[in-house]
Formats: sequence, C-alpha cells, structure tokens
Amino acid sequence: MSGCCRYIPGVVTLRMDPHRCGGCGMCAQVCPHGVFVVEGGTARIADRDACMECGACALNCSSGAIEVEQGVGCARAIIHGWITGGPPSCDCGGDGGSTCC
Repeated sequence: MSGCCRYIPGVVTLRMDPHRCGGCGMCAQVCPHGVFVVEGGTARIADRDACMECGACALNCSSGAIEVEQGVGCARAIIHGWITGGPPSCDCGGDGGSTCC
C-alpha cells in the first residue's frame, strides 16, 4: 500500500536505527501505509512521507529500533476529524480547524 497517502513532506517524526533492527518484519506487517520493507534481514524505511505517525511500528518493534511521536502530525488531524465529525484538521491554523498543517 506504499504511496497511498501523501502528507507534508519531510516533517514526520519517524526515526529508525538500522543497527538495532532484528529483522523480524513486524514493522512492515503492522504499518497501514507500507512505510517499511525488509530486505536482507533488516527493515528499512521505504516511504517515510507516507507515515501517519500512528505508532504501530514502534509499539511492535521488540528491538526498540523505531521511534515515532504518536498522535502528532497528520495522524492527529485524522483523529481530530473523527472526533469532531468534520474533515481532517490538526486545528493549528488558528481558524477553528478549517485548515491543516
């Protein structure tokens, strides 16, 4: 599902230490947007800007190789939209939520 969604390029908090990766592939299995691939026994970030910062990868990484700040960025915008019943908005535009970061 890689490339399905585009968010603001280069702002994702996702970080990965490939030296700590055990190659289990859980990150690739649980990521809803295909951000990770496993090649040669090690995972790597294949599409960083597709990350919605849900945190599933970090929560399922037993080696602690992945870090991401859950609930920030566009994930927050999506959740805010669900809660308010409106369009995705992180409500950072100062206009009551009609714009997104």
